[in-house]
Amino acid sequence: MSLFRNREAREDLTLLAGLGNPGEEYALSRHNAGFMVASFFMRRHRMGRTRRRYGGRWCEGVLEGHPVAVLLPQTYMNLSGEAVAEAARKKHVPPERIIVVHDDLDFPFGTVRCRLGGGAGGHKGLESVTGRLGTPAYNRVRLGIGRPDDPAVDPRDWVLSPFEEPNEAVESVLALASDCVETIITDGIETAMSRFNRRQAPEPPRSGRQPAQEPASGSDAINEL
Repeated sequence: MSLFRNREAREDLTLLAGLGNPGEEYALSRHNAGFMVASFFMRRHRMGRTRRRYGGRWCEGVLEGHPVAVLLPQTYMNLSGEAVAEAARKKHVPPERIIVVHDDLDFPFGTVRCRLGGGAGGHKGLESVTGRLGTPAYNRVRLGIGRPDDPAVDPRDWVLSPFEEPNEAVESVLALASDCVETIITDGIETAMSRFNRRQAPEPPRSGRQPAQEPASGSDAINEL
Protein backbone atom coordinates (compact mmCIF):
# COMPACT_ATOMS: atom_id res chain seq x y z
CA MET A 1 0.00 0.00 0.00
CA SER A 2 1.42 3.35 -1.02
CA LEU A 3 2.25 5.98 1.56
CA PHE A 4 0.82 8.61 -0.78
CA ARG A 5 -2.67 9.97 -1.20
CA ASN A 6 -3.47 12.93 -3.42
CA ARG A 7 -4.71 16.00 -1.61
CA GLU A 8 -4.32 19.76 -1.56
CA ALA A 9 -0.95 21.02 -0.38
CA ARG A 10 -0.69 22.40 3.13
CA GLU A 11 1.60 25.12 4.41
CA ASP A 12 4.40 22.64 5.16
CA LEU A 13 4.66 21.42 1.56
CA THR A 14 8.05 20.06 0.44
CA LEU A 15 8.94 20.72 -3.19
CA LEU A 16 11.02 18.03 -4.93
CA ALA A 17 12.47 19.30 -8.22
CA GLY A 18 14.29 16.88 -10.52
CA LEU A 19 16.48 18.68 -13.04
CA GLY A 20 16.81 17.63 -16.66
CA ASN A 21 15.88 18.40 -20.24
CA PRO A 22 12.48 17.59 -21.76
CA GLY A 23 12.19 15.53 -24.92
CA GLU A 24 12.91 11.97 -25.97
CA GLU A 25 16.37 12.84 -27.27
CA TYR A 26 17.48 13.65 -23.71
CA ALA A 27 15.41 11.12 -21.77
CA LEU A 28 18.23 8.63 -21.18
CA SER A 29 21.08 11.12 -20.81
CA ARG A 30 23.23 11.40 -17.69
CA HIS A 31 22.22 15.06 -17.42
CA ASN A 32 18.64 13.87 -16.84
CA ALA A 33 19.52 12.03 -13.63
CA GLY A 34 17.33 14.46 -11.68
CA PHE A 35 14.33 13.70 -13.88
CA MET A 36 15.01 9.98 -13.48
CA VAL A 37 15.11 10.11 -9.69
CA ALA A 38 11.96 12.22 -9.46
CA SER A 39 10.15 9.87 -11.86
CA PHE A 40 11.33 6.86 -9.85
CA PHE A 41 10.07 8.54 -6.68
CA MET A 42 6.63 9.08 -8.25
CA ARG A 43 6.44 5.50 -9.53
CA ARG A 44 7.58 4.05 -6.20
CA HIS A 45 4.75 5.81 -4.37
CA ARG A 46 2.13 5.54 -7.11
CA MET A 47 1.57 9.26 -7.12
CA GLY A 48 -0.52 9.13 -10.27
CA ARG A 49 -0.51 11.27 -13.38
CA THR A 50 1.32 14.54 -13.67
CA ARG A 51 -0.19 17.73 -15.05
CA ARG A 52 1.27 20.86 -16.59
CA ARG A 53 1.84 23.53 -13.94
CA TYR A 54 4.49 26.09 -13.09
CA GLY A 55 6.45 25.54 -16.28
CA GLY A 56 6.84 21.81 -15.72
CA ARG A 57 5.19 18.48 -14.99
CA TRP A 58 3.61 18.55 -11.52
CA CYS A 59 2.24 15.98 -9.08
CA GLU A 60 1.25 16.12 -5.40
CA GLY A 61 0.96 13.59 -2.61
CA VAL A 62 1.73 12.91 1.05
CA LEU A 63 4.63 10.89 2.48
CA GLU A 64 4.11 9.76 6.08
CA GLY A 65 2.05 12.85 6.82
CA HIS A 66 4.37 15.22 4.94
CA PRO A 67 2.82 16.93 1.90
CA VAL A 68 5.10 16.62 -1.13
CA ALA A 69 4.98 18.03 -4.64
CA VAL A 70 7.19 16.81 -7.48
CA LEU A 71 8.19 19.16 -10.27
CA LEU A 72 10.03 18.30 -13.48
CA PRO A 73 10.80 21.62 -15.19
CA GLN A 74 10.12 21.66 -18.91
CA THR A 75 12.18 24.82 -19.45
CA TYR A 76 15.43 22.98 -20.33
CA MET A 77 18.25 22.65 -17.85
CA ASN A 78 19.73 26.14 -18.09
CA LEU A 79 16.39 27.74 -17.22
CA SER A 80 15.32 25.28 -14.52
CA GLY A 81 15.13 28.05 -11.94
CA GLU A 82 12.20 29.69 -13.71
CA ALA A 83 9.93 26.71 -13.01
CA VAL A 84 11.29 26.01 -9.52
CA ALA A 85 10.95 29.63 -8.42
CA GLU A 86 7.45 29.97 -9.85
CA ALA A 87 6.27 26.82 -8.06
CA ALA A 88 7.95 27.86 -4.80
CA ARG A 89 6.41 31.33 -4.96
CA LYS A 90 2.89 30.23 -5.80
CA LYS A 91 2.85 27.35 -3.31
CA HIS A 92 4.63 29.38 -0.59
CA VAL A 93 7.51 26.92 -0.21
CA PRO A 94 10.61 28.37 1.54
CA PRO A 95 14.09 27.36 0.29
CA GLU A 96 14.72 25.03 3.23
CA ARG A 97 11.78 22.87 2.08
CA ILE A 98 12.99 22.63 -1.53
CA ILE A 99 14.92 19.53 -2.63
CA VAL A 100 16.72 19.75 -5.98
CA VAL A 101 18.03 16.50 -7.48
CA HIS A 102 20.74 16.76 -10.13
CA ASP A 103 23.65 14.98 -11.80
CA ASP A 104 27.22 15.58 -10.62
CA LEU A 105 30.35 15.00 -12.71
CA ASP A 106 32.65 15.12 -9.72
CA PHE A 107 31.30 11.95 -8.11
CA PRO A 108 31.65 8.47 -9.64
CA PHE A 109 28.61 6.62 -10.88
CA GLY A 110 26.68 5.11 -8.00
CA THR A 111 27.41 7.91 -5.54
CA VAL A 112 24.54 9.72 -3.85
CA ARG A 113 25.29 12.76 -1.72
CA CYS A 114 23.11 15.43 -0.13
CA ARG A 115 23.60 18.81 1.49
CA LEU A 116 21.92 22.10 2.32
CA GLY A 117 23.25 25.07 0.36
CA GLY A 118 26.59 25.39 -1.38
CA GLY A 119 27.79 26.50 -4.77
CA ALA A 120 26.68 25.38 -8.20
CA GLY A 121 30.01 23.85 -9.21
CA GLY A 122 29.46 24.94 -12.80
CA HIS A 123 26.09 23.17 -13.04
CA LYS A 124 23.91 25.46 -15.15
CA GLY A 125 20.68 24.10 -13.70
CA LEU A 126 21.79 24.86 -10.15
CA GLU A 127 23.00 28.29 -11.21
CA SER A 128 19.54 29.01 -12.59
CA VAL A 129 17.75 27.73 -9.48
CA THR A 130 19.98 29.72 -7.13
CA GLY A 131 19.65 32.85 -9.24
CA ARG A 132 15.87 32.67 -9.45
CA LEU A 133 15.38 31.80 -5.80
CA GLY A 134 17.85 34.49 -4.76
CA THR A 135 19.58 32.12 -2.35
CA PRO A 136 21.64 28.90 -2.43
CA ALA A 137 20.08 27.73 0.86
CA TYR A 138 18.01 24.85 -0.50
CA ASN A 139 18.56 21.09 -0.25
CA ARG A 140 20.43 19.25 -2.98
CA VAL A 141 20.65 15.54 -3.74
CA ARG A 142 23.58 14.84 -6.05
CA LEU A 143 23.73 11.75 -8.23
CA GLY A 144 27.25 10.93 -9.39
CA ILE A 145 27.67 10.30 -13.10
CA GLY A 146 31.48 10.34 -13.16
CA ARG A 147 33.75 11.71 -15.84
CA PRO A 148 34.72 10.01 -19.10
CA ASP A 149 37.77 7.76 -18.98
CA ASP A 150 39.00 9.37 -22.19
CA PRO A 151 40.15 12.96 -21.46
CA ALA A 152 39.50 13.83 -25.11
CA VAL A 153 35.75 13.44 -24.57
CA ASP A 154 34.06 16.79 -24.06
CA PRO A 155 32.18 16.81 -20.72
CA ARG A 156 29.24 18.47 -22.48
CA ASP A 157 28.96 15.49 -24.82
CA TRP A 158 29.40 13.10 -21.90
CA VAL A 159 26.54 14.47 -19.82
CA LEU A 160 24.19 14.42 -22.81
CA SER A 161 24.98 10.79 -23.65
CA PRO A 162 23.09 7.81 -22.20
CA PHE A 163 24.19 5.80 -19.19
CA GLU A 164 26.20 2.78 -20.29
CA GLU A 165 25.90 0.92 -16.99
CA PRO A 166 23.53 -2.09 -16.80
CA ASN A 167 19.88 -1.30 -16.26
CA GLU A 168 19.93 -2.94 -12.84
CA ALA A 169 22.80 -0.70 -11.72
CA VAL A 170 21.00 2.45 -12.85
CA GLU A 171 17.77 1.41 -11.14
CA SER A 172 19.69 0.66 -7.94
CA VAL A 173 21.17 4.16 -7.89
CA LEU A 174 17.79 5.74 -8.59
CA ALA A 175 16.36 3.79 -5.65
CA LEU A 176 19.19 4.95 -3.38
CA ALA A 177 18.68 8.57 -4.38
CA SER A 178 14.94 8.22 -3.78
CA ASP A 179 15.72 6.81 -0.33
CA CYS A 180 17.81 9.92 0.32
CA VAL A 181 14.99 12.21 -0.77
CA GLU A 182 12.54 10.40 1.48
CA THR A 183 14.90 10.69 4.45
CA ILE A 184 15.22 14.45 3.94
CA ILE A 185 11.43 14.77 3.86
CA THR A 186 10.71 12.63 6.91
CA ASP A 187 13.82 13.06 9.09
CA GLY A 188 15.60 16.18 7.86
CA ILE A 189 18.77 17.00 5.96
CA GLU A 190 21.16 16.36 8.87
CA THR A 191 19.95 12.78 9.25
CA ALA A 192 20.14 12.25 5.50
CA MET A 193 23.70 13.60 5.34
CA SER A 194 24.89 11.30 8.13
CA ARG A 195 23.16 8.32 6.54
CA PHE A 196 24.08 8.77 2.86
CA ASN A 197 27.23 10.90 2.66
CA ARG A 198 29.42 8.18 4.19
CA ARG A 199 28.47 5.49 1.70
CA GLN A 200 31.05 4.31 -0.80
CA ALA A 201 30.08 4.19 -4.45
CA PRO A 202 30.11 0.68 -5.93
CA GLU A 203 32.77 -0.14 -8.50
CA PRO A 204 31.06 0.17 -11.91
CA PRO A 205 31.28 -2.83 -14.25
CA ARG A 206 33.67 -2.36 -17.15
CA SER A 207 32.44 -5.04 -19.51
CA GLY A 208 29.18 -6.31 -20.90
CA ARG A 209 27.50 -2.95 -20.49
CA GLN A 210 24.12 -2.33 -22.02
CA PRO A 211 22.51 1.11 -22.37
CA ALA A 212 20.03 1.74 -19.58
CA GLN A 213 16.36 1.54 -20.45
CA GLU A 214 14.37 4.70 -19.97
CA PRO A 215 13.08 4.95 -16.36
CA ALA A 216 9.94 6.91 -17.29
CA SER A 217 11.89 10.16 -17.38
CA GLY A 218 10.94 11.51 -20.80
CA SER A 219 8.11 13.99 -21.16
CA ASP A 220 5.79 11.49 -22.87
CA ALA A 221 6.48 8.81 -20.27
CA ILE A 222 5.81 11.29 -17.47
CA ASN A 223 2.35 11.87 -18.88
CA GLU A 224 1.62 8.20 -18.28
CA LEU A 225 2.46 8.26 -14.58
